Amino acid sequence: MVNVREPLDPKISLWHFLAYVLRCERERHGLSLTQCGQIIGAARSTVSNIEAARLKIDVRQAQKLDERYGLPRLCETLLWFAQMGHDPMWFQQYTQYESRADVIRVYQGQVIPVPLQTEDYARAFVELGDSADVEAAIAARMARQKALLTPSKGPMLIVLLDENALHRPVGGPQVMAAQLQRLLELGRRSRVIIRVIPRSVGAYDGLDGSFQIMSLESRDIAYIGALRGGRLVEVPSEVRELGMDFERIGAIALSREESRALIAKVMEEYLDPQMA
Repeated sequence: MVNVREPLDPKISLWHFLAYVLRCERERHGLSLTQCGQIIGAARSTVSNIEAARLKIDVRQAQKLDERYGLPRLCETLLWFAQMGHDPMWFQQYTQYESRADVIRVYQGQVIPVPLQTEDYARAFVELGDSADVEAAIAARMARQKALLTPSKGPMLIVLLDENALHRPVGGPQVMAAQLQRLLELGRRSRVIIRVIPRSVGAYDGLDGSFQIMSLESRDIAYIGALRGGRLVEVPSEVRELGMDFERIGAIALSREESRALIAKVMEEYLDPQMA
């Protein structure tokens, strides 16, 4: 039985165009998926996924293919442009990276990050959006959280959280009290570190935007948050800059123990009958 591969539309995004070029060049040179994999040091299935735009080629692999195909840095340059642009399929790729990460470092200045949210807190945000199926969206968010927080398999999760996120009454006092209690419970785990940046520090780098860095086995990938979609960052130099930003923000954050005390204090304020 002949295996007919699904057509690839190069107009969807630069990533799809790059995948289209890679497939065309391989076929033009009469190479099999296995032979191409030997050139870039990857399995046949990996090459197939790269050419279907389900996985992304890295710089070293692009350079090897440029050399083999006699191209003047074409694949490497297309990869650079794809990395710098907005990918409409970014969230699918993001979740794949997230599931493979050993360490995830998160900075959030406005809200409690998704991996730490209670269902009611998450619902308050999902219901504000334009989701066609609110329950399905919440279930998907909780499933991602469960995978990340599995004690035996989940990554090390390091969160820097602005104090303002603790005081913003998302969903009302009861929802917030439960959310902060959840932070205290998760913070007791050895693989979850939560540190708060106190409001007393005033302005600091990163205050105007959230980001996270996912450490995979061979490299780091970053994600910069934005309204109605974020941006994956795979250029090593840009990822390093975000890593330095994370360290600078961490330098002004409270210790783990001090953060727990502050979270508990704010939680008690939500439990005050006058807040109900």
